[in-house]
Amino acid sequence: MTFKLPSPEDSAAIAYLRSPTAIRDRCGQLFELACADKLRYFRCDLSQLERVAEYVIHVTRESYPDLNVPFHSRWRHFEVGGSSRLADLEAKLDGLTPLQKAQAKFDLVIVSVLLDAGAGDRWQYVESGTGEPGNGQVWRRSEGLAIASFHAFCQGIFSSDPSQPLQADAIGLQTLTEDALRNAFQVSTENPLVGVQGRLKLLQRLGEALQQHPTVFGSPSPRSGSLINYLLAQTRHGQLEASTVLSAVLFGLGDIWSGRLTIAGTNLGDVWVHSALPNDRPYSQLVPFHKLSQWLTYSLLEPLQTVGLDIIGLDRLTGLPEYRNGGLCVDLGLLQSKDPIVLQQAHLPSSEVIVEWRALTVILLDRIAETIRQQLNLTATDLPLVKILQGGTWTAGRQIAAERRPNGSAPIQIESDGTVF
Repeated sequence: MTFKLPSPEDSAAIAYLRSPTAIRDRCGQLFELACADKLRYFRCDLSQLERVAEYVIHVTRESYPDLNVPFHSRWRHFEVGGSSRLADLEAKLDGLTPLQKAQAKFDLVIVSVLLDAGAGDRWQYVESGTGEPGNGQVWRRSEGLAIASFHAFCQGIFSSDPSQPLQADAIGLQTLTEDALRNAFQVSTENPLVGVQGRLKLLQRLGEALQQHPTVFGSPSPRSGSLINYLLAQTRHGQLEASTVLSAVLFGLGDIWSGRLTIAGTNLGDVWVHSALPNDRPYSQLVPFHKLSQWLTYSLLEPLQTVGLDIIGLDRLTGLPEYRNGGLCVDLGLLQSKDPIVLQQAHLPSSEVIVEWRALTVILLDRIAETIRQQLNLTATDLPLVKILQGGTWTAGRQIAAERRPNGSAPIQIESDGTVF
């Protein structure tokens, strides 16, 4: 069997669509149309920007009064409830070198982020050994998924080697069964988790991707944690660009996304079509987001720092276009729906309703960040976007959703397959 290599033009388009520059470019085009009231589903009301920034600052100060905000990453979810989970993990890793510990943390967080798509309103996870005797703490949504995946990792369900349970390797991921995943996440008829099969297939494809990219994930026993070795080779004078981490994630994990758009056989991942963009050259109507990949990138930065790297260029990455950040913009009036259908029915991720919503959210997060810094008299170095998300817009989006709707759901409903949001 022979494979046709992408043309230089196709290769350039793939590289561009995998870049944060492309995310802002294409989202920016839709934002300009929205400001001119030329989109079908949404308009922007920038007069609400100051009010939204004030609300986000208020929410941020509730959790971080001194504005010493950590990165928005999966590690925050592992810390909820004041638990000793991370200290327990460190104890399990005792005796390993700093690099080996960081590899294990990469293994954990990569799997956990890929399992982080919306859980639905009915699912919950009861954490044994917490709360009153015989009555563990109950966790839902992202925190529940994080804690469930944390304990699943510590139990070794992603490893093929019983003597090395704290890893996620190619064979362990490919042989993971639906029953094992359901049991680890306490899924039942009474406790349904959205997209279980989609999540399982995603992890199994992750296992395949580890084998397909030995330069990134190692050989002959590839594991997701070996990505850190690949990144260490990209450093310059102890510094690593955040966008370099994203590029490695998009290259190494690009094949795991099922049913997505492709160019010359290359899977584009979280990239969608919007007809309002000019169709004047190849691929000009494609809008990239790479939400889970950027969320994963943000979550890999802290383990990289533990081996002494200085992460630079944080604000080259974008805000995360998901339902908490997007919901904040809708609930506080920055984004206004123009068609009743937006709020009346659920939408596929590929629908132009969702593409518009996500694209406008990306640009509005930049605008919110700028306004917050102006109000606080801080620079982007003092308060980068990744901290504003944490402080921040994601938390504010959840809080305003709880105030507006009894179940705390997003204002716009998405038909999720467990691999996008």
